[in-house]
Amino acid sequence: MRGDSDCQPFVGGYHQREGLPPMGASPRGGKMYKPDSTWTWAFLITTIVQAVIVLAIESYLFANFQESLTPHIKATPLSKTIPTYLTLFIFGFLYQLVLVYDSLRLKNTIQVIGLCAYNGGMLIYSSIQYDQINKAIEKLTALNEIQAGDPIWTDIRPYLIASPCIIALFTVIMSYIAWQLYREFAWDIWKHISADLRMKRRYLTFQIYIALLKFDFFFFLGFAVQFLVIVTGLATAEYALTIAAVPITVIILIMAAFWTRRENTFGMIGTIFLFFCGLAYFIFKLARMYEPSKEQFYLPVRKSLTSFAVITIVLIVLTIANAIMCTANFGKGLKPHIMKRNSSSEDGEKISTELPEFSKQGPVSSRMTID
Repeated sequence: MRGDSDCQPFVGGYHQREGLPPMGASPRGGKMYKPDSTWTWAFLITTIVQAVIVLAIESYLFANFQESLTPHIKATPLSKTIPTYLTLFIFGFLYQLVLVYDSLRLKNTIQVIGLCAYNGGMLIYSSIQYDQINKAIEKLTALNEIQAGDPIWTDIRPYLIASPCIIALFTVIMSYIAWQLYREFAWDIWKHISADLRMKRRYLTFQIYIALLKFDFFFFLGFAVQFLVIVTGLATAEYALTIAAVPITVIILIMAAFWTRRENTFGMIGTIFLFFCGLAYFIFKLARMYEPSKEQFYLPVRKSLTSFAVITIVLIVLTIANAIMCTANFGKGLKPHIMKRNSSSEDGEKISTELPEFSKQGPVSSRMTID
């Protein structure tokens, strides 16, 4: 078996010895990242095709619904249902494409797997849409807010069935490609972080935490948008609180990543406290939706709000757990590796990478370390 001196050149330093840019950066010196393998292209193209198909269906539903409404109808929570769904689908799939690009650029298998779960969340949302829109059309018809004789439900029903079926199919395809990407990225990542198994676990915890923050953002914003647009009749203070919570949440999520990278214990304690406040808020909203005296205000969108609230609660619990684990890892040597580094390319541009170079810290032992 080769000694430490034989193993050292092999582990982690290949990209730098061969003059290649850091992993996660463009091989052409600062230019936009472009997928460089069959499976990275497959994952990107699959998500783009899914987004185009689903958004085309949602646009068709929106156009037909708007045409069926009685002219000059006053906007009501029921009439806002489909426009709100369409807005969230547009934002949801565009945000997914951003995360897909980010995952492939950083070779982040944790985020790739998370995107498959995210697609599952969109599948649940699409499935709930069928019942919610059906009830909205029935009530609008009873109120004569849909033109007499308009076969709106007959026209859009096949598309409402097709939407979750399509998302389910693409979720399966994405999951298979994600497995292939896991195998593809595993070798590159092993070369960089296999030197220390304890450090590998700490870095994995950090990766999961950052990925959770990105998914927290969408589901909280999705809940807030539906609540503010469709739910009416509640106290003004409750709306004001939700409006104020949107920018505050964005700041909290940004600072949560900032304090973790800097290993600031006091900042993390404050962040974890705010996460608990957010958890309490969503539990309160979930209970309030089913409170007999308030449930009538939430009926047009209660199932959808419930799904978003439950998913967000689960994500916040996972985020709190990972935040505590990340805080426990402070001062154990991870900080230098997770701080973004700037590397000069040939044309003088700056490239940033999040993948650490653990092997640069010294000789690598050929023996495994058990934590």
